Amino acid sequence: MSRSRDMCEWDEFSVSTSRMRGLLAEGEPDSLPPFRCLSIPGITAHEHRLCSELWVRDRIAASLPQRRELAFRFSLPERAKIRIGYLSNDFHDHATSHLLIETLEAHDRSRFELHAFSFGEDSGGGMRQRVCKTFDAFHDITEHTDIEAARAIHRTGIDILVDLKGYTRGCRTGIMMLHPAPVQVNYLGYPGTMGADICDYIITDPFTTPLASASAYSESFAYMPHSYQPHGRNSAIGRRPPRAELGLPDTGLVFCCFNQTFKLTPAHFDVWCRLLEATPGSVLWLRADERAEGNLRGEALRRGILPDRLVFAPYMPQAEHLGRLQNADIVLDTAPYGAHTTASDALWAGVPVITHAGSTFPSRVAGSLLHAVGLPELIARDEQDYFSLALTLATQPGRLAACKAKLSRNRMAAPLFDVTSYAAALEYLYHTMWARCRAGQPRAAIAACETSDHGAKFDPGVDRL
Repeated sequence: MSRSRDMCEWDEFSVSTSRMRGLLAEGEPDSLPPFRCLSIPGITAHEHRLCSELWVRDRIAASLPQRRELAFRFSLPERAKIRIGYLSNDFHDHATSHLLIETLEAHDRSRFELHAFSFGEDSGGGMRQRVCKTFDAFHDITEHTDIEAARAIHRTGIDILVDLKGYTRGCRTGIMMLHPAPVQVNYLGYPGTMGADICDYIITDPFTTPLASASAYSESFAYMPHSYQPHGRNSAIGRRPPRAELGLPDTGLVFCCFNQTFKLTPAHFDVWCRLLEATPGSVLWLRADERAEGNLRGEALRRGILPDRLVFAPYMPQAEHLGRLQNADIVLDTAPYGAHTTASDALWAGVPVITHAGSTFPSRVAGSLLHAVGLPELIARDEQDYFSLALTLATQPGRLAACKAKLSRNRMAAPLFDVTSYAAALEYLYHTMWARCRAGQPRAAIAACETSDHGAKFDPGVDRL
């Protein structure tokens, strides 16, 4: 299934949902990678949780003897600084670091002590060096076994261990299963629940995971006041190259989607081709992936669209990528796994994003970002509204120009890119987690404010500022 999705081979796409539900019913964990489950249309958040728990069921059982042997105990001392450990293999030129770096730099060092536990390759690049400088200590655990890594985390006295990987590529969930810290948090890298008792909290926001969806998550919600996704205001935007330099036509509207190919679906591609048909001279600008390009051109032709109206963008370093993004007119989101970092990049580059928010975490992130940047009107109600909204902006230049102008005004004022406020809210959540743990209180939903700008209400029992 995963290979065909990466290649946009959609011959059997229509049976993917029923096939996934059959695997969930059979309870065969090795056939159910949770990350892939997130991109299957129609699969609910509760089914995402079931998938995660089936995936780790035997792994957790196998880790129990090790956990008993380690017998970690926590003294929960009162100290001036809470020790936060960030666990990842993405401390280099990776989307996670690009999103998180300014938040790490904005942490209050008088109240928090930051530790990195890295199991990724040292690329030696500028981002790697910048990330290393943000931490009080950078621990390379690449060669450690899970047990050795867990012992190192426990020996360091980490109070809150933050997993930035979840079930994404290269993860080491086995470390988290050994519970080397008294509080464990699921954050940023994986848009869903890890299941079982692996993490105590998931950092989210009330649009991405409304309180009514809590039963679909094993973790308690830790609500940021706006979007859970970090992004600062210092990300360099390179020069805007001429369209011709990028293989784009000099005139005509540029629809854009730089999401990974596994997120693309026949249903949304149908809509995109309808938009191309309705806007003569327009093109669809996609992320280059040689495995999928031929198939996508063929799919376009089958829908009556000439293949040369698809333009593929190769990899570029981040600043150059943000610079070229300014040549896009409208970013079109995917579903049910939507744009996350790619949506944040587009908004920072000044390009409107149109999304259709579903009912699961990965389908609602772009909507969360749009709320936080003051453009909730770009969140479609359904697929037809998604088409109509995109067509309106594509065919009414004044409306599109007004939308871009609003985004330009909001970029430097709206909460989305306010890293100082974001870091303060995140620190409030960490402080509350730690205070509850030290007081022997059970974990519970917590929030950094009572309501968000888009009016989501919090349960009266939720801890808040």
